[in-house]
Amino acid sequence: MSIILPAKNEAANLPPLLTELKALYPAAEIIVVDDGSTDQTGEVGRAHGARVVRHPYSLGNGAAVKTGTRNAKGDLLVFMDADGQHSPTDIPRLLAKLAEGHEMAVGARQADTHASSGRWLANQFYNRLASVMTGYRIKDLTSGFRAVRARHFRKFLYLLPNGFSYPTTSTMAFFRAGFPVAYIPIRAGQRGGKSHIRLLRDGARFFLIILKVGALFSPMHFFSSDKPDIFF
Repeated sequence: MSIILPAKNEAANLPPLLTELKALYPAAEIIVVDDGSTDQTGEVGRAHGARVVRHPYSLGNGAAVKTGTRNAKGDLLVFMDADGQHSPTDIPRLLAKLAEGHEMAVGARQADTHASSGRWLANQFYNRLASVMTGYRIKDLTSGFRAVRARHFRKFLYLLPNGFSYPTTSTMAFFRAGFPVAYIPIRAGQRGGKSHIRLLRDGARFFLIILKVGALFSPMHFFSSDKPDIFF
């Protein structure tokens, strides 16, 4: 198993997360992708036993995910935010879904753990739109906490945007390619520092990504009358 942490200026948040990951999963490969940080993110990662891969300047969250994937040695990949929102104790629940035969398992945030009510409402809209486009109910389209089989995830690296949102693209790609995806409910903690996501700016990007991936895999599905009951 490889645990991949895209990180930009997360020197303050990495120590407790890496300490817990090393204690719980001593055999796992832990990769910190330093996305052009201007603080001590890389140094902190190495000091806590992680393998650090650095971008010379910030290329974006999606680019960091792709870099981590290309450098990972594990057959199973776990992606987590480096800001402390995700609990390492939830990883076995994700892996259990893969053991059951799913190819991707996603941590779906409960409503009261979203950063704001506006963010939650926006995510509900994206979830429903993407569900229509894929034909499957999507419970959390933008969650960055997930486990996947490396051999399948690498097939879609060329589709992933360098910025946000790799979760949106990878989830829709897996569904439309016929790979089973599972969700587990999680409680996301309060992140340390400020989020790099902006609701209006990145919301428009999420919307375009949903339409582009839907058009790529099934251009007529959005207009089809034969849709599952995905809204309830």
